[in-house]
Amino acid sequence: MISSQQTKRAEIIPTNTCPKTLEELTARSSAFSAYTPVVHLDVSDNKFAPTQSWPFFDGQWNELEAMGVGQNKMPLLNAPLHYEVHLMIENPLSAGVAFARAGVSRIIAHVEAFRHADGALDAFKMWRVSGAKEVGLAILMDTPLDTLRPFAGICDEFLVMTIATVGKQGIPFDERGVERIKELHKRHPEIAIAADGGVSDKNIKQLAKAGATRFCVGSAIEKQPDPAVAYQHLLEIVN
Repeated sequence: MISSQQTKRAEIIPTNTCPKTLEELTARSSAFSAYTPVVHLDVSDNKFAPTQSWPFFDGQWNELEAMGVGQNKMPLLNAPLHYEVHLMIENPLSAGVAFARAGVSRIIAHVEAFRHADGALDAFKMWRVSGAKEVGLAILMDTPLDTLRPFAGICDEFLVMTIATVGKQGIPFDERGVERIKELHKRHPEIAIAADGGVSDKNIKQLAKAGATRFCVGSAIEKQPDPAVAYQHLLEIVN
């Protein structure tokens, strides 16, 4: 699980962006495991987001469901690597259950995928029963922050998208995300806030000052000459 000790400090969480196969997910996460204890896994269904990833890609759902129940970590690696999953999908309830049963510590779905608070509450309960340690909601750039208000007492994290569109790596950072995080932290200081999209050493300090404590990072780590050094540099900026 993602420990309480980890969450006391700011977290830099490398992003495994929409892998097409289990083998791709495993290979990329294996590289991440050399320098980070937690990986952010993006999952998309080609409906909510304009891409399709494992386990939705080419009918690979059975691979996820076969991973077992009650594991301490997602059984992809021998290393003590933990996952949070970002469900960019239309119907997150059953997917969240499957990932929780596979050992994912933190399940995050989009508020736009739920029609009402009761639906999210039911999903959160099922994910926790299935093994998730934390549950959260993500919000798109153009969705009003008021949409999150009914969920403030029933989830552990709000993930704020800091790019205009989702589903692909390399989309430019959107400055509006800073003010959205600042306002959301002002409204709900008790809830952990994550920033996701275009996060780099050029903006991470600004995001931290606004109230974010978790930072999902793709290109600014993975595409650098030495990803481990890039990861450590970002960690030092915010801690």
